[in-house]
Amino acid sequence: MSSPFRFKDHFSGHSGDYARYRPTYPPSLFSAVSSLTTRRERCWDAGTGNGQAAVGLAAHFTEVVATDASADQIAHATPHPRVTYRVAPAESSGLSDGWADLVTAGQAVHWFDHERFFDEVSRVLAPGGAVAVWAYDLFEVEGHAGTVVRRFHARVEPYWPPERALVARHYADLVFPFEEIPIQPVPMTASWDLERTLGYLSTWSAVKAFQRANHENPLAALAPELAAVWGDPAAEKSISWPLILRAGRIG
Repeated sequence: MSSPFRFKDHFSGHSGDYARYRPTYPPSLFSAVSSLTTRRERCWDAGTGNGQAAVGLAAHFTEVVATDASADQIAHATPHPRVTYRVAPAESSGLSDGWADLVTAGQAVHWFDHERFFDEVSRVLAPGGAVAVWAYDLFEVEGHAGTVVRRFHARVEPYWPPERALVARHYADLVFPFEEIPIQPVPMTASWDLERTLGYLSTWSAVKAFQRANHENPLAALAPELAAVWGDPAAEKSISWPLILRAGRIG
């Protein structure tokens, strides 16, 4: 018998910052994934983190169960009357067979045991249901600030956990054992000031790993360099992410 899967927790130590600084998904994403199924009673959001996707999905489904293996993330999740949060690994949701009309995993599936998670998805999905997984890759900032951020990423890039390589490859080699559903690209943008941008960078797992390995916070050097090209720190700059989205149903 194989040993139980142990999830790799890169985020519990800074769940508060994660909840405060991570980007929000565009409403068009939830419209797109909810349209994958005609029945919109129940949705399971796996690896929900602080509920970024769960709350958006609640606008389209009567009931959303949002799970995460991190109790600390669940403790910082955004409350919503149609969202029930549970501490549970994605590979063992605790939901009954055929419960969900839609299963989602946002910025999360690369951390899972893929085979076990997709087996769980197949068990939990109701007939005619669908699954959608998505992630966002490195962000772009307008102007000279973007050049500074790209140099910063080059510095911390060796410290990304290996699982993140799947995001860098835009889930192209993710073994996705479902009948693929074509879905239109969804733009993901924001307008952020300097503090919000630095706060977001502080949540990167690569930044945390760099700090542990070198006993140095790489943001200490970045902050004045980025401030020098930003201008008014309260001024908002255009931010964009490539949003990777794959969807399917049981064939």
